[in-house]
Amino acid sequence: MLEIFQYDFMIRAFIAGIAVAIIAPLIGTFLVVRRYSLMADTLAHVALLGVAIGFLLHIHPLLTAVITSVGAGLGMEKLRKHKKLSGDSILALFLSGSLAIAVVLISVSRGFTVNLFSFLFGSIATVSVSDLYFIVALGLISVLTILGFYKELFLVSLDDEIAKANGIHTDVFNGIIVVLAALSVSLAIKIVGALLIGALMVIPVIAALQWRRGFLQTMLMALAISLTSVISGLIVSYFFGWASGGTIVIITISIFLCSLLFGKTKKT
Repeated sequence: MLEIFQYDFMIRAFIAGIAVAIIAPLIGTFLVVRRYSLMADTLAHVALLGVAIGFLLHIHPLLTAVITSVGAGLGMEKLRKHKKLSGDSILALFLSGSLAIAVVLISVSRGFTVNLFSFLFGSIATVSVSDLYFIVALGLISVLTILGFYKELFLVSLDDEIAKANGIHTDVFNGIIVVLAALSVSLAIKIVGALLIGALMVIPVIAALQWRRGFLQTMLMALAISLTSVISGLIVSYFFGWASGGTIVIITISIFLCSLLFGKTKKT
């Protein structure tokens, strides 16, 4: 099994995969508690638009994915704050709109390419050194932000009114959650793919929720599930030649099903 680490691309894939496995469920926990789970899928489609822009303008696609996702995330949060549209309507608007624009840009840039497919479905072989630096740096910033503002982010996710009563500027920290979610989606797109990133952010969290623990314990359990899924998924995909993104998500779903069967089932 150690032969897997003889190849530079696999070492890069594991480092990037572990970084993504750490940040995705941490942000996903806040989204699930806010009942905003579909934001991950919406931001994934927005990130795909960013990737298409990057290819068209010959800019690093991860950079344009981050910029596009963060901008769209803040736009969605502003609409939600002013209650101009319902949460579901906002997500549907940005998801369908970004996907439509991405398709047009892809057609303008003369169709799908191998590199673009790696962003759609994930590809361990295409994680470059520059991608790795980008993923690790932004992942570290995200983790430090969560550690530094854990209390504020928790209270804002739990209830805006409780957070305001504790003197927290809810608008600021709601925006931070959205920005972190956008960063997480953009970082994971090369490992899991735009079509599957929502699963990595949400499924480990709902699997952990089956065990009826506190918020912090649930977050740590989701983190363990995510790490297990990504590491084992990369190993399995390497030896069997399977798509890395799909393999990781299948393992994550399998763990969720086990949690559903054997987790605590007491009614609250």
